[in-house]
Amino acid sequence: MYESDAGLLAPGRAGSPAEATTGDSAFLQAMLDAEAALTRAQSACGLAPAEAGRAVTETADAGRFDVRDLALRARSGGNPVIPLVVDLMAAVPEDARPYVHRGATSQDILDTAAMLVASRTLATVLDDLERAAGEVARHAATHRDTQMAGRTLTQHAVPTTFGLKAAGWRALILDARDRLTAVRASLPAQLGGAAGTLAAFSAFSAPAASPTARGDTEEQEETDGQEEVDLLALVAAYARELGLAEPLLPWHTLRTPIADLAGALAFTAGALGKMAADVLTLSRTEIGEVEEEEGGDSSALPHKSNPVHATLIAAAARRAPGLAATLYGSLAAEDERPAGAWHAEWEPLRDLLRLVGGAARDGAALAAGLRVVPYAMRENLQLTDGLIVSERLAAVFADRIGRARAREVLAAAAERAHSETTDLSDVLFDVLREEPELAGLDLAELTDPTRYTGSAGPLTDRALERR
Repeated sequence: MYESDAGLLAPGRAGSPAEATTGDSAFLQAMLDAEAALTRAQSACGLAPAEAGRAVTETADAGRFDVRDLALRARSGGNPVIPLVVDLMAAVPEDARPYVHRGATSQDILDTAAMLVASRTLATVLDDLERAAGEVARHAATHRDTQMAGRTLTQHAVPTTFGLKAAGWRALILDARDRLTAVRASLPAQLGGAAGTLAAFSAFSAPAASPTARGDTEEQEETDGQEEVDLLALVAAYARELGLAEPLLPWHTLRTPIADLAGALAFTAGALGKMAADVLTLSRTEIGEVEEEEGGDSSALPHKSNPVHATLIAAAARRAPGLAATLYGSLAAEDERPAGAWHAEWEPLRDLLRLVGGAARDGAALAAGLRVVPYAMRENLQLTDGLIVSERLAAVFADRIGRARAREVLAAAAERAHSETTDLSDVLFDVLREEPELAGLDLAELTDPTRYTGSAGPLTDRALERR
């Protein structure tokens, strides 16, 4: 028995707005919207009667067509537009049939539908990114001066603040928002006809000539009535009907729109993935500096509360680059219409939209429900017994005894503190007695990690000024 993809193995996108806007029915509706817009545009340019535009628009409802039947019949021609046009022509009134898909090619409709689906999906993604950015900004402001260990190559490096870390998450989310906003505004309609010349549109006669319906639904051509037609105006009218950008050229094998969309989506997955990766690390039991408010259950371990939102985002961030790579690979498309390169885009583009849509949904939930644990951050700052401020000590000592000697003294002190499992400041008291040039230094202040966060506060403030 045939079953639709209910998302059983895709919890990241299950139930998300992106799932609804990228489903088979959504793509079918987008193709129908493209067909209806084309007839309306031709009506506006005097190439079809107004009644035809209204009739096709009224009929272009995905609920009236069998998605599964279209999918099976698509195998014979390699794409779903061919059987869809047959069914759409059969569904509209007889006098409107000559104006269905008139002059277009299948790729015109499917590319345009993909842009409509992308635009509708990006609207939901951008809403979630705005929510995520707002919640992360709240954490950054609240914890502007909450000290924690900065980690490099998995090890404690120097102190930082959670506010600065959260401000960095927000900066990436806003970068993603800006890229997706720009890409969404540039998503173009597709209209070129069989080989991107628009020739078929000028070959059709005006409505008064009463053209007859034809059975060839891939590229319908007629040679009567060679009236001069402003085909560029037709393209502009088509784009306006759809709410998409007007293309400079037909882009059947000029896949900049797909590549730009792929890049922005992959970047967004990675931007959200950075936040998720930090949360996964900081929420480890032995670190415990943050935790998800609504952690997930374990099937075997009742004590666990797993960071599920971060986990799902991390999974999306790992898959997105591979999907984007497939879409970039399709840039190398031969001739005026490609065999295989265009077809290879459909599934990875939908998967990428779904992944990022789910990740944005989870990113907003993660940020809204994130619990910060300042006392754990303070405790962890002490794990290296003062070694986390060795950079500061090196700079202060170098002013008095030179950089080489300072490094030598601190390396020996750090080794002793580590081997004796004692605090660095205790060892340094002995060092100060042996190094007269270092006399008078306030070791308590110099070894306090909370007093060595540099410009973390002002940097956080500056980052939060961005809107």
